[in-house]
Amino acid sequence: MMARLFALTVLVYPLALALLCVGAGLLVDRASGAFLPAALLPSVGAAALIGVSQLSTCFSVLARATPYLLLAAAVAGFALGGARIRMLLGALARHGARERDGARAGRRCALALAPLAYALAIAPVLLGGRASFSSFMALSDSAVHMIGADYLLRHGQQYAHLDLRNSYGRFIENYYGTGYPSGADTLYGGSSLLLGLPLIWTFQPFVASMLALASGPAWELARRVGVRGASAALAALAVTVPALVYGYELVGSVKEIVSLAMLLTLGALVVGHRRWLARGARRAIPFALVLAAGVSALGVGFGAWGLAAVLVLLLALIGGLRAGWIEPRAALATVATGALALLVAAWPTWRHVSASLHVAQAIASTSNAGNLQTPLRWTQAFGVWLRGSYKEPPVGVWSDVTHALVAVAIAACALGGAQLLRTRRFALAGWVAATLVVWIALADSATTWVDAKALVLSSPVVVLLAWGGVAALRGRPRDAPAGGRARRPARGALASRLAAALLALALIGGVVGSDAAQYHDSSLAPTARYEELASINRRFAPLAHGGPALFTDFDEYSMYVLRDLDVGGPDFVYPPPALASLAGGYGRPVALQRASPQQLASYPLIVTRRDPSAPQPPPSYALAWEGTYYEVWSRAGAGRPALARGRRLQRRARLVRVPLVGAGHPVGWGRERGGWAMRRAGTLTVRFALPRAGSWTLWLQGQFMPRVTVALDGARVASIAGQLAGNSLVPDAAPPIPLRLAAGAHALSVTRAGFSLAPGNGGPAVLAAAFLTPGATAPGGAGGSIGG
Repeated sequence: MMARLFALTVLVYPLALALLCVGAGLLVDRASGAFLPAALLPSVGAAALIGVSQLSTCFSVLARATPYLLLAAAVAGFALGGARIRMLLGALARHGARERDGARAGRRCALALAPLAYALAIAPVLLGGRASFSSFMALSDSAVHMIGADYLLRHGQQYAHLDLRNSYGRFIENYYGTGYPSGADTLYGGSSLLLGLPLIWTFQPFVASMLALASGPAWELARRVGVRGASAALAALAVTVPALVYGYELVGSVKEIVSLAMLLTLGALVVGHRRWLARGARRAIPFALVLAAGVSALGVGFGAWGLAAVLVLLLALIGGLRAGWIEPRAALATVATGALALLVAAWPTWRHVSASLHVAQAIASTSNAGNLQTPLRWTQAFGVWLRGSYKEPPVGVWSDVTHALVAVAIAACALGGAQLLRTRRFALAGWVAATLVVWIALADSATTWVDAKALVLSSPVVVLLAWGGVAALRGRPRDAPAGGRARRPARGALASRLAAALLALALIGGVVGSDAAQYHDSSLAPTARYEELASINRRFAPLAHGGPALFTDFDEYSMYVLRDLDVGGPDFVYPPPALASLAGGYGRPVALQRASPQQLASYPLIVTRRDPSAPQPPPSYALAWEGTYYEVWSRAGAGRPALARGRRLQRRARLVRVPLVGAGHPVGWGRERGGWAMRRAGTLTVRFALPRAGSWTLWLQGQFMPRVTVALDGARVASIAGQLAGNSLVPDAAPPIPLRLAAGAHALSVTRAGFSLAPGNGGPAVLAAAFLTPGATAPGGAGGSIGG
């Protein structure tokens, strides 16, 4: 079952999404006069699908039809674009037959570019071998996108019927009901539900696919700066996945990643404006759709980058009017057609433009830096950051290497800028300059949060300019003899080519090395735990008649997985008002023992983590179901037959705690909230005593992303990996380990393994507590290997 889910979400879904985008791109290409380069078809198609999904979810009666409308657009594109497909394939075959080996290799690399970019973006999940997402414990905004996409596809952009007494309804209202941009979410939800896949497991493949779409326009732009052959593919890859962009992709910043693909597509269309600006009004449709998609995905704030592209086009249009290659009437028709397409495709945003402006202003002026403790550094724009997190500076030798590579990139940018002016690539130079002006203006006036977004969207443009430096070095002409016969390149030309190769190696090496560091430290969501939570949603939603349910664990992804229970959590950003006092703050544990009967009166179900050391719900609730990770409590007489309660209380009273404070531990391990942060490879050993022989259950609390081996009296009893709580500050219990032990002294050993290439090997490893309870475990007992 897990293998099938992995294949469907990580392999089949992105292929289906790519076909949807290419099909929609062909439809737009046909409607606009068949001029789009093949590399732009997927990203332009994605823009069109965002427009379709925005319009369909604008009306609640059409919302559930969104997946089929996306499919219809793609099918229509393939049906009407048959001639265009044959033309593109024929052109590729003809070029391949007559091109030199270098150019042929470059085109082959270009064909593999999008799959390679996707593989890099999805690498933690792909090499983890299970359906998951890599934003876990880094940025919980992805939980909002999951519930938003699901809600919009079921109800459309209608919010009047929301129940605001619980977290689910309050999140939807406070985000989507107030003008929060939803363009990325409607495409994400529509494409996922077309295959009937859970949104929680298609989230990371969707974000990775949207980043891979950016590789097409990145390749077009790389060729425009003068990079050729296989180097153009390397340049496009570096432009697509620079360190900061890769970090944002790993934490699931879907709005920024979709906007990035649209931004680069705008740039490619601006640079190639002579193919469409004066050749028919309908050729403005792709540009307008891409601009509308950016506004729908990021909000009206994307207008700053859109305005930069429009200004360059206006200058080109004025130049064309003066030079006579475009007539005033044709120019007016082009502008009018583009404006109309922009208005229609982003209609939900324009319809609520005051709310959208309010959201943009609130983001631009907020003092809340989100998950950024300190502002990002401007040097991160150059694509290199040799640290496992973009939020922290490199240390030691890696700091020196990072600064050296940044210095090289700065020099390359200077060469690249001179190259654009020397070769009179004024449209490209103007777009690059205008985009960087937007970044500088926002960095000077905006808050930490907005400055970070501007830095992410500007980084690919900066990296592109640096690759212009490679083109500048390679572009020096060879010495030619007077008689016309070719001769071997002069030493200066060979040195220039060698310098270009070394510069390209430094640029791509810095990007790949930085991405590898972040891959190594990524944290994957625990698949089995969320699958169990989904089974609770299926099992108890009919009995609870739609909820509500109280969720005591801090884990905002539960709002999507338990969406049919109208879940509420006192420790979420938006707690149920009646229960807000039960938590010690955002992300802190819920204190059920402080709850009064009146506070719990409206909750027939309570879902808790399975943890014998934690307080149980009040006596008015009986245990109705128990799994490996969770327990479901219902009021006496409700739901399934109640299980024995006294035996559980007895086990808790006889709980044996393992003293971790004085345990022998490796050098470099640090104390963390009464436990140990296992920062490097090593073994912790601690002795404890049991009062009697028999069946016991061992429980470990903490965060265990890398593999940790558990041994008792020198014998291995389990290995744990990928077991993470919803909050890094609040450890949860890992699945129980059943044992048969003698009375008396025992030795517990916990070992963190050394370096490996496994995803998350550098992730969090914290042992917060260890204890044993008497008796065998119930149905969820685990042993051997405990994975995510």
